[in-house]
Amino acid sequence: MGHQTTAAGVSNLPHTGQSTGLRANVYVNVYVNNLLDFAAAKKGAEPGGVPCQVCEGNVEGPKSWCADCGMLLCQSCIAMHRKVPATSDHQIVPQEDITTMGGMEGLERKRHCHKHKNQELVFYCESCNALVCTACTVVDHRPGKDHNPVEIGTVAQKRTEKLRQLLKQLDPRIKEIQDSINKAEKTMSNLIPSKEAATDQAKTYFRQLADILQKREKEILSQIDEQYRADGKALQTKKEAIEFELAGLTSAQTFCQQAVEHGSDVHILEVGNQVQTRVETLLAKQLELESDWSEFQFVENTTVAGFQEKSKDFGDVKINVDISKCKLVVKPAVKGFECVAMLTTINKDGRPYITNSKAVDVTANMKDTFGRNVQTKLQMKSMGEWEISYTPKITGNHSLEVKVNTRHVERSPFYVRVQEREKPVLTIGRKGSGVGELDGPVGVAVGKDGNIVVVDQGNKRVQIFDVDTGQSLHRFPVDGEKPFGVDVDSKGGLFVASYGSNYGVRCYSKKGDLFNSFKPDCMKQPRGVAVLQDGRMVVADTRRKSCLLLQPDGSLIREIGKGQLQFPQFMAVDATHDAMYVTDRSEQNIFVFGLEENKEFGMGRKVTLTDNFKPRRKV
Repeated sequence: MGHQTTAAGVSNLPHTGQSTGLRANVYVNVYVNNLLDFAAAKKGAEPGGVPCQVCEGNVEGPKSWCADCGMLLCQSCIAMHRKVPATSDHQIVPQEDITTMGGMEGLERKRHCHKHKNQELVFYCESCNALVCTACTVVDHRPGKDHNPVEIGTVAQKRTEKLRQLLKQLDPRIKEIQDSINKAEKTMSNLIPSKEAATDQAKTYFRQLADILQKREKEILSQIDEQYRADGKALQTKKEAIEFELAGLTSAQTFCQQAVEHGSDVHILEVGNQVQTRVETLLAKQLELESDWSEFQFVENTTVAGFQEKSKDFGDVKINVDISKCKLVVKPAVKGFECVAMLTTINKDGRPYITNSKAVDVTANMKDTFGRNVQTKLQMKSMGEWEISYTPKITGNHSLEVKVNTRHVERSPFYVRVQEREKPVLTIGRKGSGVGELDGPVGVAVGKDGNIVVVDQGNKRVQIFDVDTGQSLHRFPVDGEKPFGVDVDSKGGLFVASYGSNYGVRCYSKKGDLFNSFKPDCMKQPRGVAVLQDGRMVVADTRRKSCLLLQPDGSLIREIGKGQLQFPQFMAVDATHDAMYVTDRSEQNIFVFGLEENKEFGMGRKVTLTDNFKPRRKV
């Protein structure tokens, strides 16, 4: 009964460092089971109670709790329990004790070794991070250089004190986060009224502009009507005057024609002079036959395209960007490579301004050393960041002009030094033991913030350098005789592998606080280390001549490269393709392995990057 599986479906925890793949869940489930046991025991001690979990009777009678079995038993079953040799030594907690207990102490079911079934887990092997029984300390975890079993109470006391310290840090942090949430909720509650007010103002403004345009339209149409009437009247008068002259000419023409065709000689002599004088007078009269009128038309003093351009100035959305606080970080620039500069828009409170790309007008213009334009590409990132990318074609000083809402960012234009690809764009450290100095730098990694993490082996420390300036930001000592490899996980934790005496893999915070240590039995001489996004680790072990794929708790998943690698040192992981690249100093080559066993190159494949690899040592 000491190994009974509870409702959570988990039996006693194994004591060794074997790979189960579920250890974290087992720890959680055992604790949850203890909580369930405590709740069941307390309920069984209440008036009315619950049935005995063995005979399923005696609801009203007193119950006792068997800490070894994790069950409530009535008095009859308890008496039988004590008579059976296998359960005679089980710890029984009477009902009166259950009633007075405030916590789980005394009710937690005992944990037994899965290898030595009758042995309780009473020791903790610090080297293996595992609970063990007394028999294990004699066989598998004998005290020595590889194992260090100590009493559970001693380790638990230290862990409890550390957890208490962490609890003290949690309260102010939780309050800080809660205050931030409250502030965000308050700000969000102001969004709707702010939007409604801005919407009403915008509608009123553009209605006024529309009213002005409609009024102007009526004025222009009225002017067209007036001009039409005036021109029509003038043309009508002109027409009537010309028609009058035409009538006189027509009449003279008819009279003259009749006299010529039908008049006698006497008649011609009598009226001839009169007709001649009339016709000559009409012919000699100067007439204004032209109307002197041209079509009137509407003139676009402002074109539609011009108006559309000017309409961009008709109102705007006011934003809280402080131009004087905006920051631009120019990354090292190399000829022929895509280079970037990062702009962060800052609000009046000194925080990154989060907005949509249309609310902030950002422009970037670059010129090379001869004043020629260099094409730039602008892309908005999250948290108010803008990426300015460009590909310089020549070396030398370039100027980068950056504006936000038509105003220059402070110190704009910025001068960017573009170098040849053969020259280093940044040099970090020099030989020594002071701040920013290095003695035997080996492992290197890049953190989430972009800064550079270096293992300074000669000084037995880790240094973190600013990626833009190369200045030392922080440093802290590390354990282990020869620290070597380093990697940074997704949460910013620094994993440092060291070989020699006191070897292992240790996890530190960026400030240098030791979070965890890993030294499973499978590990002998770790060099390089890489951490996957899911928390798994890959460690290059030179003594085992292979790489170890480990669970987040340090237990072995599988060994990679055995029989192929001779002296593995550094590694890099391509998470996209589940591939791992390993440098081998003895083989003078690089091997690529699949992290998953079913990968097509899972058995290992050499990749020659340059001809004739040769080991080099340079301080």
